Amino acid sequence: MKKQQLFDTAPKQETCVLVGIVTRSQTREQLQEYLDELAFLALTANAICLKRFTQNLDHPDSRTFVGSGKLNEIIEFVDEHKPDMIIFDDELAPSQLRNLERIFKEKEVKVLDRNNLILDIFASRARTAHAKTQVELAQYQYMLPRLTRMWTHLEKQRGGIGMRGPGEQEIETDRRIVRDRIAKLKEDLKEIDKQMTVQRNNRGALVRVALVGYTNVGKSTIMNMLSKSEVFAENKLFATLDTTVRKVVLQNLPFLLSDTVGFIRKLPHQLIESFKSTLDETREADLLLHVVDISHPQFEDQFNVVNETLREIGSGDKPTIVIFNKIDAYTHVQKDEDDLTPPTKENITLEELQNTWMSKIGENEVLFISAAKKQNIDTLRAVLYERIRQIHVTRFPFNDFLYDVES
Repeated sequence: MKKQQLFDTAPKQETCVLVGIVTRSQTREQLQEYLDELAFLALTANAICLKRFTQNLDHPDSRTFVGSGKLNEIIEFVDEHKPDMIIFDDELAPSQLRNLERIFKEKEVKVLDRNNLILDIFASRARTAHAKTQVELAQYQYMLPRLTRMWTHLEKQRGGIGMRGPGEQEIETDRRIVRDRIAKLKEDLKEIDKQMTVQRNNRGALVRVALVGYTNVGKSTIMNMLSKSEVFAENKLFATLDTTVRKVVLQNLPFLLSDTVGFIRKLPHQLIESFKSTLDETREADLLLHVVDISHPQFEDQFNVVNETLREIGSGDKPTIVIFNKIDAYTHVQKDEDDLTPPTKENITLEELQNTWMSKIGENEVLFISAAKKQNIDTLRAVLYERIRQIHVTRFPFNDFLYDVES
């Protein structure tokens, strides 16, 4: 038994408390949805939620995010149940973070916000040098305005001797070290981006198709199905960080298919900046496959979040096929015959849902599939083939007759 414990390297599962507020711009229903997602984020980071604290406020308290009464409730719960960390659903200002850390430091409880948690998940899932550099840069950019005395160990990276001027405070030295590290990481990313640009240019004039969507909607599963490859897929948030590109052939037509990092609400802007090169696959794509998890209770919100992010990176007007995935997992609640209240989204069958706004989204084609159960996959392949063929023959018009004959 002792020997087994000695070599047990499995990470300890931590416990956490979630905190959010209802404001004029965020209803209680929305907050519960966000806290559900925050709990899933925590679980992805290997932490179990013990309790949620919510409060109605016009705006976050400038000192401690929540009011004094709610803060006392949290302190009492922490004293009794000893969680490892407290996670706030919104980004904490540097002053709020310092005040909260000061309060909970003696209780040995970590204080995190949503951004910090997402950055931590990205750091744990980064595998390649590119992803690791992007995540490290985002972490330093996030931490810089929040520096306390936790960064003095980085002095060793600068040699220490001669690096601190007369009368310079220790915290200023830390800031200077972190700024230099940020500058170095940006230079490293420029070199990596150059290499990736060369790689993209070397792919020739093949049609490029990019899978986009909210995190954990099944993009990697669809990638594996279409490309017959083994891209890592897992029922956790941000299973894919690095963009994976595969050459796929549908019937007689080759094209490039890329699987990109999933989007999420309140994605830290530091990550969007750091992952610009990853998002370049989306910007340079000829066709987007926007995957939506139709079985998720808030799939419409997720759909809108992705569209908003695509507009932010300049890809909002690209040709798109909208793929509503996981139709096998869609459920609805059958209303009683004597229930005369108007039906809600939970009462609508999948067939009825397909005849709502989802049947036609602008100029985009809409498909309903299950990648896991292989439902309607032939329709997806047929539609995808035709869209790629239309793009291909505009580049190679002399091939039009060839594809018409062979298809």
